[in-house]
Amino acid sequence: MAEVVAAPPMVAPQAVRRWRADDFIKAFFGSNALIAIVVLALITIFLFRDGFGFFGQNLRNIRLYRHAGLEYVDIMRDAANAHAALSRGLNLTRKNAQATESAEALARFDQFSAAFSDSAEDLNGLVSDAGEKAAALRDALALRAGDVDRSGEKEEHANAAAPVDEAATISALRANTATFAAISSAMSEKIRELLKTPPTFENAKTKRVFDSWSKRVENYLSILPGTTKKLESWDPAAPIPAYRAVTSFLFGRNWITASFWQDWYGIIPLLVGSIMVSIVALAIAVPFGVASAIYVSEIAFPAEKRLIKPYVEFIAAIPSVVLGFFGIAVVGETIRQLSQSRFFHWVGFFPISERLNVFTAGSLLALMAVPTIFTLAEDALRNVPRGFKEASYALGANRLQTIGRVIVPASLSGIVSAVLLGLGRVIGETMVVLLCAGNRIAIPDFTQGLGAFFQPVHTMTGIIAQEMGEVVRGSIHYRALFMVGLVLFILTLGINYLAQRLVARYRMSIG
Repeated sequence: MAEVVAAPPMVAPQAVRRWRADDFIKAFFGSNALIAIVVLALITIFLFRDGFGFFGQNLRNIRLYRHAGLEYVDIMRDAANAHAALSRGLNLTRKNAQATESAEALARFDQFSAAFSDSAEDLNGLVSDAGEKAAALRDALALRAGDVDRSGEKEEHANAAAPVDEAATISALRANTATFAAISSAMSEKIRELLKTPPTFENAKTKRVFDSWSKRVENYLSILPGTTKKLESWDPAAPIPAYRAVTSFLFGRNWITASFWQDWYGIIPLLVGSIMVSIVALAIAVPFGVASAIYVSEIAFPAEKRLIKPYVEFIAAIPSVVLGFFGIAVVGETIRQLSQSRFFHWVGFFPISERLNVFTAGSLLALMAVPTIFTLAEDALRNVPRGFKEASYALGANRLQTIGRVIVPASLSGIVSAVLLGLGRVIGETMVVLLCAGNRIAIPDFTQGLGAFFQPVHTMTGIIAQEMGEVVRGSIHYRALFMVGLVLFILTLGINYLAQRLVARYRMSIG
């Protein structure tokens, strides 16, 4: 009996065409996903490559700062700067007294203020003379090392540097210790004599301000002997550990660039500015975004949903530069005008003088974050199983109780992830903070309480946008900006990772 061989199955042309179409779609989207991964990897490698070179340059910068005696001079300069800050405090007291005190009382106060300022004349002269010697030594050492501008660019003819007697210069600098001790002692005597006959004030508030200033002066005088001991124990040959290059960046409180004296790259003022702006933005955006999502998801009529949802999401399409201009022209000026009105006289830190500050930038960023928080929170609320609501109503709960005790807790992970993604949107924004935050590189004065949120700041994104176009490629400043970008990249990546984990946990709980 002959063996029967089955014929191969016929493949329909439609199936072939379908397979080819599916294969094409898979290849198209797969290649785009691969490109996205490659681009992300290149960005990461680029940030790490150009950023980590900063630490070696920063370590050399810090060691030069000590070896040239700049550190020694800054110990004395801190004392002079503290005296100057106290003089500025007297100017603020004069401002408060101008409206309440008599002309005679103001004249006596002006004499007191002038005498206090003049008491540091010898100290300022000493700092100036010592600073010139240290700066000259610094330039000579930098030239000899082939890093003339202290920016990482090598000088071709570094070997032609003039010889410098480093030991003699350092010895001459350290001889100023005895001079500083004598000057600070004489200055303390002058100030204490002044405080024995302080100016008198009729206004109680002005008197309290002056008494507070007097306490700060007493504290200043008490630390001057400690400054002398610091000068005596200062050693230019003391080794600087390598970790100082990292800690001075991560925990440094100064960001000073293109300085004739010393450049510092501390990220703390930028990080504090970014965090404060984000706090204000979330404090405004979270209630509005989540409340709007709850209303649209659970309360609004279909006609209201069709109206509200597109308009809220349309805010995301507004260019950030337009919002920045709106903040400068309208929001900042309005807040400043309101702070000067008599209705808000009870607010301790009002009136404010700066229209561009943390609150102005945070208000505009809140407007940008609301669509993100609203959309994701509304999706989380809508994905709560219908059986949860029906069971709540069956037990006799009303709509408000159902929303507060069933729906919101069931979707809490999704709402928190929406807030975190809104935070990622806020902390990575550049144009609004560059235009509206005030761009002052300083940590706000937190002794004013909530008034700190009405002071100008600078942010990590703002400093990169502002300074990257002006720096020399390969310089320490250039690499410092890349390190700021790397910190921002890691911070944003961490926020988004945490949000994704919460989303996954939310989906598992729903499933």
